[in-house]
Amino acid sequence: MISNGDFIRLSYTAKLETGEVIDTTSAEVAKENGIFNENTRYGDIYAVVGEGHVLKGLDEDLVGKEVGYRGEVKIPPAKAFGEYDPNKKDSFSMTKFKEKPEVGQRVRIGDKIGTVERIVGRRVVVDFNHPLAGKNLIFQYEVKEKLEKLEDKLKALFVIHTGLEVKNLAVEGEKATVEVPNEAYLNQLFLLGRYRVVRDAFRLLNLKEIQIVEKFEKKAEEEKKTEETKSEEVQKTES
Repeated sequence: MISNGDFIRLSYTAKLETGEVIDTTSAEVAKENGIFNENTRYGDIYAVVGEGHVLKGLDEDLVGKEVGYRGEVKIPPAKAFGEYDPNKKDSFSMTKFKEKPEVGQRVRIGDKIGTVERIVGRRVVVDFNHPLAGKNLIFQYEVKEKLEKLEDKLKALFVIHTGLEVKNLAVEGEKATVEVPNEAYLNQLFLLGRYRVVRDAFRLLNLKEIQIVEKFEKKAEEEKKTEETKSEEVQKTES
């Protein structure tokens, strides 16, 4: 039975009450419903129940379920993206924007993100409510797995917070060593998310030390080029 604090793997498809699919973990379902995004990572997701890794309404519904459970839950705005607030709108001069805005466009104003609602002359009205505020959502989901091994739980935290699937990971007592490719340090999500991983690992897994090791590998193509360069130099010397 699933309880708060459990690490689980699940899949889901989210819809509006009209039946319109708005989110899914399935690439196939996304393509079928015209919402596929090539920059999105599809596939099952990991979550720690009760930690807010999924919407509150779904988080609460997971408690008490068994691995293998398939079902759906209707989530009200209060446990999804909040009630719609008509006061969360503001008007800005067109000069506030680097490029000419369009109705429906998502824009950032300062530290807030909103949607262009309408354009009146040289004024732009931006709605700062979440696009799904005030809407009931229906989540169809399946609980695929409950993670038991500490190593698997730590790997799950990396996926949750950085989107990175680490392969080389070892745990000895209260210490963990994680090997990541050097490309990870060029990823802003990883650079920020690794601190959340460490925080949660200390709090949820009772680890006391985590070493994140950056790994560099010489690619086969680079080795081939190096050998070809050496061969050319030898030929020049001999000639």
